[in-house]
Amino acid sequence: MASTLFSPFTMRGLTLPNRIVVSPMCQYSAVAGCATDWHIIHLGHLAVSGAGLLIVEATAVEPAGRISRECLGLYSDDCEAALHRVLTVVRRYANLPIGIQLGHAGRKGSQKKPTDGRGNVPGAEGGWQTVAPSALPFIPEWQTPAALDRAGMDRVTAAFVDATRRAARLGLDMIELHFAHGYLLSSFLSPLANRRDDIHGGDLENRMRFPLEIFAAVRDAWPADRPLGVRCNGTDWDESGITPDEAVVFSQRLKALGCDYVDASSGGNSMTRIPLAPGYQVPFAARIRREAALPTMAVGLIRDAAEAEAIVAEGQADMVALGRGMLNDPRWPWHAAEELGSPVAHPYQYFRAVTRQGIAQHFARNA
Repeated sequence: MASTLFSPFTMRGLTLPNRIVVSPMCQYSAVAGCATDWHIIHLGHLAVSGAGLLIVEATAVEPAGRISRECLGLYSDDCEAALHRVLTVVRRYANLPIGIQLGHAGRKGSQKKPTDGRGNVPGAEGGWQTVAPSALPFIPEWQTPAALDRAGMDRVTAAFVDATRRAARLGLDMIELHFAHGYLLSSFLSPLANRRDDIHGGDLENRMRFPLEIFAAVRDAWPADRPLGVRCNGTDWDESGITPDEAVVFSQRLKALGCDYVDASSGGNSMTRIPLAPGYQVPFAARIRREAALPTMAVGLIRDAAEAEAIVAEGQADMVALGRGMLNDPRWPWHAAEELGSPVAHPYQYFRAVTRQGIAQHFARNA
């Protein structure tokens, strides 16, 4: 029986050769928001992995939107030129679709990179004032963010639009907007972080207002034939936060605005305990796919090829994204293809290392 995981999937004018996605993964290796040689190494070897789509890490739309000083940005000509250099090298050897995740860290910005410990970077060391829907720190020890006023919200919207236009000039194939994990747009959606008493706070309709404004502005600026998706929380894992019911309603509203898929993640708006396990977020993707009639991407500790195959074959999601699994095994798609009996793309330089089926096809083509 043919593998569903290795079947093509089309969104607008883009067809993925298979349903395996390399998740966007922060590398904490940029300089002033600009990609470096590390990004050539990181993205380059994942681009020849056999995956159907590679998404560039969470990329800030303004300097204050970075999670850390070392996070990637797409907010200046220098940032654009640096990423262009990386993509030029990667595309020379790989022809898979490449997308980018655009976001704003909000109150979870100005952080030390993970290997430097936890906490805010002092202003004297390059830190900055964070922003949020309300002046509530993520945890008491962290900086208190400034509540965004209308002018600030307009600035953030313009920054998303500017980054979108830069992504279009770079020839990127799709955009994923980061509305999850407690970052700025996620915090607007969550009552754990949003305590506003204006039209952007209170009930779900109000809390959705600014994220939907951002989505609509980006969709208008992004070419009509290129997909635009959203990563959002299926739950905050907190009874006072975003609920699965709300995630479905938000997804329905995104679909009406032209969203092409939802990447269903969770958590990050509080320090609540998350029940981590392989596939623990798949039910959120399945429910959104079913009730919002919108394609979904499943993500969250998925490492087993049979599990990934079942997720798409049983209609729980249309795509499966791997982060840690791809870092641990950058040839995961090759191994999954061998297990599932499917061919997979590979650079000719590596033909001796790919699946047995791939080697057989190589010799058949060159007989």
